Amino acid sequence: MTVFRWINLGFSREQLRAARKRFSLKQELMLAVMPTLTVLCVFLLVGAFSRQRLLFASLSSSAFLIYVDPEHGMNRVFTLIFSQMLAASLGLFSYLVFGPGYLSGGVAMITAITLMILFNAVHPPAVSTSLSFAFRTGDVDNYALFGMAVAMTAVLVILEQAALRIIFRFKK
Repeated sequence: MTVFRWINLGFSREQLRAARKRFSLKQELMLAVMPTLTVLCVFLLVGAFSRQRLLFASLSSSAFLIYVDPEHGMNRVFTLIFSQMLAASLGLFSYLVFGPGYLSGGVAMITAITLMILFNAVHPPAVSTSLSFAFRTGDVDNYALFGMAVAMTAVLVILEQAALRIIFRFKK
């Protein structure tokens, strides 16, 4: 069950997935516009405030997964926010304890995967986030900026779910 049931127009997840398989190129491109714009906005945000661009690379993978299947459990708003922020926190903590390097990255990655599984909030791009924060260079703190970028990506989930339902509604 998705967090945002208000955008449900009376279609089951199975109906939406079946309809998705029959989308035209134009409809697919329409759905791809929002993830693309979101990632570009994140790039602009990061470029304005930070030089550590690789810290945000995993969000482009998140955006693509949301485009592919906005209804999948790994793309829920809670899962996205929880997993990405957990991974960023673990990566930052690991960096502060062990410094940049393979030990820091390995500890952050293993811990992130384990906790995502335990909390049933698995979002694969978050594994890259844990590594990005563990391997970071310099003393620039990008944690708050990353949180804003994750929030922008979470809004994308809502927009993609709504767009999918609207396209399906007009397709009927």
